[in-house]
Amino acid sequence: MFHRNPLPPLNRRDLLHRMGAGFGTLGLASVLTEAGLSGSSVSAAPGGPNPLALKAPHFAPKAKRIIQLFMPGGPSQVDTFDYKPEIAKNAGQRPKSVDRKSLRNTKLGLFPSPFGFKQYGQTGKWVSDIFPHTAELVDDLCFVHSMHTDIPEHAGAIMMFNLGHLQPSRPSMGSWLVYGLGTENQNLPGFVAMSPRAQPRGKMANWGNSFLPGAYSGTYVNIHEMKPDAILQNLKNSNLPREEQRRQADLLTQLNRLDLERQQQDQQLEASIETMEMAFRMQFAVPDAFDLSQESKSTHDLYGGSEYSKGCLLARRLVERGVRMVQLNHSIDGYDIAWDTGHGDIVGGHKRLADACDQGIAALIRDLKQRGLLEETLVIWGGEFGRAPTSEGQKGRDHDHYGFTVWMAGGGVNPGFSYGSTCEFGLTAVENRVHVHDLHATILHLMGLDHEKLTYRYSGRDFRLTDVHGHVVHDVIA
Repeated sequence: MFHRNPLPPLNRRDLLHRMGAGFGTLGLASVLTEAGLSGSSVSAAPGGPNPLALKAPHFAPKAKRIIQLFMPGGPSQVDTFDYKPEIAKNAGQRPKSVDRKSLRNTKLGLFPSPFGFKQYGQTGKWVSDIFPHTAELVDDLCFVHSMHTDIPEHAGAIMMFNLGHLQPSRPSMGSWLVYGLGTENQNLPGFVAMSPRAQPRGKMANWGNSFLPGAYSGTYVNIHEMKPDAILQNLKNSNLPREEQRRQADLLTQLNRLDLERQQQDQQLEASIETMEMAFRMQFAVPDAFDLSQESKSTHDLYGGSEYSKGCLLARRLVERGVRMVQLNHSIDGYDIAWDTGHGDIVGGHKRLADACDQGIAALIRDLKQRGLLEETLVIWGGEFGRAPTSEGQKGRDHDHYGFTVWMAGGGVNPGFSYGSTCEFGLTAVENRVHVHDLHATILHLMGLDHEKLTYRYSGRDFRLTDVHGHVVHDVIA
């Protein structure tokens, strides 16, 4: 008996469209196989072994995971953590040591910090009044006061801090880490970048994989809305039951395997396969990781209510679940280089920014320490450069790439320790100078990786995060 199909025939465009709409289900075959629910022998890894699987470090690591608290825009070192009383003593003057051609408004003199400084902790560390919560933890922090970088321009300096290069043509530090070490949680990305509202200048390049395989790319999350089910879009397929997703996954996996074998090696195809597989697994893991309602009231009170504070809490939840690196960028009112408000208003701009992040940063350190996670979690705070001790206009400061401050905590660094120094006015690193390449080499070393051996061959040469530079700063390592 002839049976007529009530559905109209599909043309090639419709077929591809319907199959493509279920890309997030491609990883279903591997998930069901791991759970013992699959009757199929289709491989879940068409490109070969899982690129995100755990890998052995070069040597025993001090840290296993990283939280980078990135402050794009250039926080002023002399108004935060690098106390320089000589500026006030010489207010309005312009000594030769600060007469740099790269500083604009060269006729203006030294500008004393509008904020008070106090000593904290057993170390007696001087910290600005705009960071009262973080100041209480100075005995847990390792300060590097002698940072310097190549240029005083935001986009290039941000690239240098995140990629080890001035142009967006290299893999990010997070991508290098996942490439070198894999990740402990196969249901979440190995590298997650977050910010409230605005991405830092350079946007996706800051967490991109460049020429590394696509599996090592970072995943960006805008945490402004803070809705667990909507934190990453297009993860779920609400139109198909699980069984139908399973059949589509089997078919797409087989087709991709055939295509990959025919092409022998295609990084874009391999990246697409890995992305689709990860997308399916994230359907279940992401809502759980980003659901802050699971936290107690005391934890919420500890972190505070700002968007950045909530990001700090999310960072803890992600590393707690095995994410290798979390980068939390500070933005406010959608401004991608928030700390650049220092040009026109150090008093209002820096105070407002510090108020938005100080409590959350201190809570993150306390929370990690209380949970026994700080010892193996490296926390890094800092911007792409600092600000000059001279004035720009009446209330602001220009960029300063000659000397600025970052600090680290946990992860095998010396607590309550200060390394290097700037000149008496805080402009130029003069003692134990640390370039960004040196910082990257040190970070990799703390993670158990030799920065000279962590390489990837591309376009006829071996590349690495530190290029042909970088020295490990052993004095900051406990």
